Amino acid sequence: MTTEMQEIAITEEKPLLPGQPDPAKDAEAAARILLDQGQEHSIETPHGLLHVTLHGTSNTRRPAILTFHDVGLDSKSCFSPLFKFEEMQEIVKNFTLVHIDAPGQEEGAATYPMGYQYPSMEQIAEMIPAVLTYFNFRSVIGVGVGAGAYILSRFTMIHPDSVEGLVLVNIDPQARGWMDWAAQKITTLTSSLTEQILSHLFSQEEMSANADLVKSHRDRISKAPNLINIELFWRGYNSRRDLILDRTSNFKCPVMLVVGDQAPYEEAAVECNSKLDPTTTSFLKMADAGGLPQLTQPSKLTEAFKYFIQGMGYMASSVMTRLSRSRTTSLSSSYSMEGERERSRTLSQSSQGGQMPPSPSHTMEVSC
Repeated sequence: MTTEMQEIAITEEKPLLPGQPDPAKDAEAAARILLDQGQEHSIETPHGLLHVTLHGTSNTRRPAILTFHDVGLDSKSCFSPLFKFEEMQEIVKNFTLVHIDAPGQEEGAATYPMGYQYPSMEQIAEMIPAVLTYFNFRSVIGVGVGAGAYILSRFTMIHPDSVEGLVLVNIDPQARGWMDWAAQKITTLTSSLTEQILSHLFSQEEMSANADLVKSHRDRISKAPNLINIELFWRGYNSRRDLILDRTSNFKCPVMLVVGDQAPYEEAAVECNSKLDPTTTSFLKMADAGGLPQLTQPSKLTEAFKYFIQGMGYMASSVMTRLSRSRTTSLSSSYSMEGERERSRTLSQSSQGGQMPPSPSHTMEVSC
C-alpha cells in the first residue's frame, strides 16, 4: 500500500524592517481617507439621478444626518467647513452623514442639454425617499440651507415619519409674489446670473463687509463648468410654491430655524417661525452672521446643533462649551394666548452654562 506524501510549503514570517511599509497600517490610513472624503453614490429616483455622498456607515440605530445645499453651492462648498469643524467631530462620530446634491449641481456634473426639463422643487423633494431606501435608513435629521431648507421641508410634510428633526437655515417658505416676479424680471435683464445668486446668498450689507468671502463665491460660480445646471436650479427655486404652514398640522418633529442677523431672508425666517408650533420650534438668530452662517459662524451653529440633538434624546453626555460661555447669550420665549395676544419673557443664560431651560417655544439670540 503506497502512501503519497503531499509537500506543504511553509513561509517564514519575517518582521518588518525599519522604513518598510506596513500593509495593515496602509489599509487603515486608506480607510480614514475614504471616511473623510466620503463614498459617492449615484442613486436612481423617480425624477432622475441624485448624487449622494455618505460619510460613516449605514448605522440604522440612529437617524442619519441628511443635508441639502442652497442654490449656487454644492454639498461640499455648503457643508464641508461646518462638518469638518473641530467641535463638530463629536457629532460626526456618532451619526452617519449623508450629503445630497441637487440634480446636476455636484462637482464634475455633465451639463444638461438645451430644453432639458429640470425637476421642480416638489419633484426634488420626491427624490429623497429613494436615498433612504438605498441606504436602508429608517429616519433622518435634516439640515437644509436656503433652497435645501425648502426642499427638506417639502419632504418632511410628505413623509413625516421619516424625519426625526429638522434644521432649516435661511428658509423662505413663500412663493414669489407678483412684485417679486417683476423685480426678478428686471434683475435678469440688468444683472448676470452670478450676481443674482450672490444677492440671494448675501445681503447688501454683507457684500460690503465681507468682500473676500463674496469674491470667492463670485469667482467659483462664474467659472463653474455646469453654470447652465446652476441656472436651472435657480429658476426652479424661484418658481417654488408656498409652503402652507400652520401650527397644528405641518411638522411632527422638532424644528430649529436658523438665520443670521445680516441675512437677506431674516424677515422670511421670522415669519416662518410665527407659523410653526411653538412647543416644538426653536428660532436661532445669530449675531454677526449673514446668509451663510454655517461658513462664517461654524462654532455657534455647532453648539446650537448639539443642543438640538440633545433635546431629541441623543448625545446626552455631550459637554456644551461656547454658547454656555457666551457673555451675551439670551433665550426669549414667546407664545400666544387664545390666538389674540402674545406675551414674551427673556431668560438670561449665565456664564456658568447648563442646558437651555424648557419653554413653550424659544428664540435663542447668540453673540460672542
